Amino acid sequence: MKRRLFQQKRIRVSRAFTIAIFATLSAIMGVSCSRNKDVLVTEIGVTSPSRPAKTSKAGEFYIQGQNQHAKGDSQEAIASYSQAISLNPQYGEAYNSRGLAYFDLGDKQKAIADYNEAIRMAPDNAQAYNNRGNAHASLGDNKAAIADYNQAIRLAPNYAEAYNNRGNARAAQKDQRGALDDYDQAIRLDQKYVIAYNNRGNARAANGNPQGAIADYNEAIRLNPNFAPAYNNRGNARAANGDKPGALKDLQQAAAIFKTQGNNDLYQQVMNNIQELQ
Repeated sequence: MKRRLFQQKRIRVSRAFTIAIFATLSAIMGVSCSRNKDVLVTEIGVTSPSRPAKTSKAGEFYIQGQNQHAKGDSQEAIASYSQAISLNPQYGEAYNSRGLAYFDLGDKQKAIADYNEAIRMAPDNAQAYNNRGNAHASLGDNKAAIADYNQAIRLAPNYAEAYNNRGNARAAQKDQRGALDDYDQAIRLDQKYVIAYNNRGNARAANGNPQGAIADYNEAIRLNPNFAPAYNNRGNARAANGDKPGALKDLQQAAAIFKTQGNNDLYQQVMNNIQELQ
């Protein structure tokens, strides 16, 4: 529980929200486990399609792909996005969304190729830069990731997710001061940004500020009582602060949530952490 490597292992977690009756918004988060079992969360992508009054055939395939991806059917979503692109080769949003589906399947190179096309067609697409940054970061190229996040922020200065994700890339480069600045900005833009509180807690812990870290994890848990990463991380911070009973209670809660979510890898990581602490 003494070593901190923020970008060691990635697990994907998904959440979906329905927009009106036809379209779906899908947000996918990357979760990284460090060797001391802290959890850092990256906002992978958010796509919010809208159905025009008269939808083209390509648009229908695009919406179909959105719905399939939201249900976890990434392979089917890719097929639908590909149909949309074959009917409309200039469909930048379909490339961006297909990139998210490829990313979800673990094919980062194809994801980057699709983000490249989305950016070529719409150089002001901040979301595509953010998504490409995440793909670069997942491949360990944090320099390229930060360049993409910089561009996303330049195009959309209020893009809280891009600040959060740039903070993660900076943390991976051991730039904890830069990471803290980015998490601070993400929280200023969205005071209910659970993920950013969690990640800022990790950066504060890495800077030797366990009390500040615990305050951030407390806020993340207050905002989302089922956010397992914050319980895990608060448990680690409490252990570092000498509060073994509090640490065990938090780690057990994290393990229970991860198990309920079917997140077996993170569940096992937390259980190992509990055994180590005991």
